[in-house]
Amino acid sequence: MNTSVPLPSDIKLHLKSKTLELIYADGGYELTAEFLRVHSPSAEVRGHGIGNGVLQTGKKHVGFKGVEPAGNYALKISFDDGHDSGLYTWEYLHDLTHNQDEYWQRYLQQLEAAGASRDNGLIARG
Repeated sequence: MNTSVPLPSDIKLHLKSKTLELIYADGGYELTAEFLRVHSPSAEVRGHGIGNGVLQTGKKHVGFKGVEPAGNYALKISFDDGHDSGLYTWEYLHDLTHNQDEYWQRYLQQLEAAGASRDNGLIARG
């Protein structure tokens, strides 16, 4: 385990608001289920090599089923769309919390470039 990455002092799963709250020494951060789902570290999302990632669409309304520790190094997050194969390491979660705005804007730009939607996949262009 990389001890240079701060660990959260508290983790709270908010099912109603669909957010995961992580408390660090420098403050609290909330990550939405949609954000975590589209940035899943699973091979299904990231692909099996550089540049092989699969753009996730239609995840605007996804929620959580649960979260559980995976050893001492990660969280396993289960989503209500059936996805549960990504392990979110402490390092990855810290990165997501501290770079959330940048990653979210990049995701929205990728959706727009692909003509895709957060709601249900592709946008009809007419």
